Amino acid sequence: MKKQVAVSLLGTKLDFYGKRADRWHKWRPNVSLCSQQDLKIDQLHLMHDNRSIRLANQIRDDIGTVSPETDVQLHPLNFHDPWDFEEVYAKLFDWCKQQDFDTDQCDYVFHITTGTHVVQICSYLLTESRHFPGKLIQSAPDNRNPVKSVGQVQIIDLDLSRYDQLANRFDIEHQEGSQFLKAGIATKNEAFNQLISQIEKVAIRSPEPILLTGPTGAGKSQLASRIYQLKKMRGAVEGAFVSVNCATLKGENAMAALFGHTKGAFTGALAARDGFLKTANNGVLFLDEIGELGLEEQAMLLHAIENKTFHPVGSDQTVSSNFQLIAGTNRDLHQQITSGQFREDLLARINLWTYPLPALKDRREDIPANLEYELELYTRKTGQRVQFSKEAKETFLHFAQSPMTPWSGNFRDLTAAVTRLCTLADASRISVDDVCEEITRLQFAWQPGTAAIRQVITQFLPPEVMDTLDDFDQYQLNYVLQVCQQHQSLASAGRELFNISRLQKSSNNDSSRLQKYLAKFGLKWADIQT
Repeated sequence: MKKQVAVSLLGTKLDFYGKRADRWHKWRPNVSLCSQQDLKIDQLHLMHDNRSIRLANQIRDDIGTVSPETDVQLHPLNFHDPWDFEEVYAKLFDWCKQQDFDTDQCDYVFHITTGTHVVQICSYLLTESRHFPGKLIQSAPDNRNPVKSVGQVQIIDLDLSRYDQLANRFDIEHQEGSQFLKAGIATKNEAFNQLISQIEKVAIRSPEPILLTGPTGAGKSQLASRIYQLKKMRGAVEGAFVSVNCATLKGENAMAALFGHTKGAFTGALAARDGFLKTANNGVLFLDEIGELGLEEQAMLLHAIENKTFHPVGSDQTVSSNFQLIAGTNRDLHQQITSGQFREDLLARINLWTYPLPALKDRREDIPANLEYELELYTRKTGQRVQFSKEAKETFLHFAQSPMTPWSGNFRDLTAAVTRLCTLADASRISVDDVCEEITRLQFAWQPGTAAIRQVITQFLPPEVMDTLDDFDQYQLNYVLQVCQQHQSLASAGRELFNISRLQKSSNNDSSRLQKYLAKFGLKWADIQT
């Protein structure tokens, strides 16, 4: 069981009832907090000013009487003006930063009953931003309880994602209006704005397939998700949004993953599985990189789109699924038809609404607005607001909007750049030096040789997995995969990769070493050979 640790401020009025015996018949917030039968407080950090040290000691002694298992620790904290937001927030923030919170062993609550409204607001902000890694707790008198001193408490969890109704209301309010599909970004590119305007109409009015084309990182996945959210908000769909990267569906498992399978349909099928199409019933199925699907899967997908029915692997029973398809690709599907890699009838079926998303380099006038969006997104994710200095922002935008800047990874590169800049910025301010260092990093990543190597890793790992890897791991794995593609066996590739260290071992097991390295990233030798 985790320890329950509470943080509270001394209430110089509410906690004070003198030393008379009748104080035990009065409700006092901090004594009440530690008197609850259903909530054991193992440790209480009680903040007080220097003028109230005698009252703080008395409250500690009284808590020791009603809850001897509670360890009360006193912390002097003086506010020159407890209504000065800047002062109060700064001192509470500094106090939190000085603590060694152990969330593995302890659950934390911040008691918000005492202190000024400014103190309470600051405790909300620190808890919501996770600088205080816990929840809020409110104590109050309870007239129904014959023991008046006990009162009652209520825990408030500020993780809004846990409250579906609140989250839905916030989403609806934020997403209303014509800027919905652009995430509120004030884009200036006229062609892109016209494209988004038409997609919004189609998303609401048509259940037919939508095909999003464009280079990797142009925002196809994000746009597909927002199309679904818009449809959900307007009541056009009721089911889930199911996103699938077709590049990860390889071999015999691709059919089962898409269409489901029965128990025992093939080796390893220990239980029946619905599959992605069934899961997307009454919702939206996003098949990213649809050009990576095999011809057999394409044929079954075409039947499922047209008839809303299909057969799971190993079953002769028809399954129905009323999904809307959104497909994404960075390939030329017409060219794939010519080479025999894509079905012409499938393209004809999904080509009713086709929208090519432009690369970032073709929307340079939208970079400033997207830069602000990425900064705000970083703030929402981390709770830390980071801004550019004026000179740093001018330097970055001059580089970003230059015709010589390729942005080969498109918005994925911009997102990564902003994340690195915000993470490395001191005092929440991005400097010119930070920007210059990031420009050097980007220019290196965009070198022709580096770009060629990066194309290797994208054959085996989906973008969402790559985004979790450090640059070091990406470059190292790229090199390993490049070497592996040049060899016919694990042993041969291992001999080249471990050419020095293998000489220092009494027995060489290059195959096993390479196999274990690949397994760290969920890869197998068979994947590379395929």
